[in-house]
Amino acid sequence: MYASHGFLRSDIGDVDVVYHDGMFHLFHLVLPNHDFIAHAVSPDAMSWRRVKNALFVGDPGDWDDDMLWTMHVSTDPERKGAWRMFYTGLARAEFGRVQRVGLARSRDLYHWDRSTSQTYPLEIPGPHYESSIHEGRHWVSFRDPFFFKDPETHERYLLSSARIKDGPIIRRGCVGLAREEAPDQFVFEAPLHRPGLYDDVEVPNLFKLGERYYLLGSIREDIKIHYWYADSFGGPYENFFDNVLLPSGNYAGRICETPDAILLFNFFSKTEYIYGREVVKKLLPPPKELVTDEAGRLKVKSYSAFNDLVTHREIITASYQCRLLYANPHASAIDRPDGLHLACRSGYEAFLLPGDHLDFRLKAQLMLEGSGKTGLVLRMNEDWDGYYLSLDLVNGIAQIRAWGANPTPEFEHAFRYQPLQEAHFRGSNQGPWQIEVVAHGMYLELSIDGFVVLSLVDDSFIEGGVGFYTESAAVCLKDLEIESLSRPVTEGAAERVYSTALPPLEDERFPPDG
Repeated sequence: MYASHGFLRSDIGDVDVVYHDGMFHLFHLVLPNHDFIAHAVSPDAMSWRRVKNALFVGDPGDWDDDMLWTMHVSTDPERKGAWRMFYTGLARAEFGRVQRVGLARSRDLYHWDRSTSQTYPLEIPGPHYESSIHEGRHWVSFRDPFFFKDPETHERYLLSSARIKDGPIIRRGCVGLAREEAPDQFVFEAPLHRPGLYDDVEVPNLFKLGERYYLLGSIREDIKIHYWYADSFGGPYENFFDNVLLPSGNYAGRICETPDAILLFNFFSKTEYIYGREVVKKLLPPPKELVTDEAGRLKVKSYSAFNDLVTHREIITASYQCRLLYANPHASAIDRPDGLHLACRSGYEAFLLPGDHLDFRLKAQLMLEGSGKTGLVLRMNEDWDGYYLSLDLVNGIAQIRAWGANPTPEFEHAFRYQPLQEAHFRGSNQGPWQIEVVAHGMYLELSIDGFVVLSLVDDSFIEGGVGFYTESAAVCLKDLEIESLSRPVTEGAAERVYSTALPPLEDERFPPDG
């Protein structure tokens, strides 16, 4: 987990991550001020260390003297070994009502200089887009830039969150498109994709995986990351019956390409109550790996770096290793040739695995018998307080809730029953299902059959028992194991000082190769 913090609770905003020379570079906004772009580094995308901030708002009178918004860092196609950062800026004189896109350059990802080219900042023009505060929402949308070089044609494009000029005002959101016809010379074209449904398509991403192009966008209406696909860059972009990558709370997704995988980073919005007031805290969870299934649908898998955190593994094969939490007389744990059989004919019973667990990963193959309910309990205490993870494997519904006694119970408010997240997956009357749960600090994750279903952040319960429950049902478990995970220290060491003197990286001092 990574969060921006200080004297007062500040938030991490939109993120962008670049992998270079064995190191992940995280660039992110800091809320609520939006006055600089922070920079952190990590060897594994799990434990982050803040370094020199990348960029600050402009001086008074500059086009970006009010706020900085979402950025995108990519290699400079004209300058070997160099980097470009497209970023969104707002001006105080306009009360932030006009969004523009500027450019900064770097040779090492640590030192950034604004471009001195007269090309920047870019302003979105007509006739395809809203380009005046007198149109639409009276606020010019041109933000969240994303630079894309087509691997097939090598054409260069700049994508953005923009809005078309016509149609219902709250349905005009689109993915804006500009072609880089010459170095730093952009010509705006018709939108790459126009869903015709949303107010905005925020933080667009585009990448090619296999034979298809995949377009990602975050939608404010449901606070989810959606995607579309096409057989060619120009589209048209289609969607499957379910084109949501992660459940609600996960937002502003950005891709990061490494030699081994395409990773998806995003922030998670966690609701807290401070002095009786609801506060939304944004944190950066571990990334996910983007893959496709046999139908070409985009899926997310648990991050493989969790494998490097395993410190101990216990394999559960026998009933004597399980403890009944509720001592229900209708419950039983039986060893069978096909696996460990856990059942409760009437009422509810939880079967706890050995030990209390802090950070862990649980894996099992599960078969469901009967027509009752099943799921998992996580970090349970002796009062049965903890996380209850309900699995409707037939209809394909997963729900996780924090359930326990209030510390100061009063009348009907004696208990806490807080739904945290719900998601749908492809259910089945058959089995088996491969279940995997990760609990790492405040981060909780559920995968079914290899794909992430739930991904959230919560700190209601830190440590406790882990197991499965049944209610008028039975489960048969095979290949059941629970692994202990180490927790890397974030910013636990003194920060390295990057003091190498570099001259300002102005356009005229950095000519194209050749």
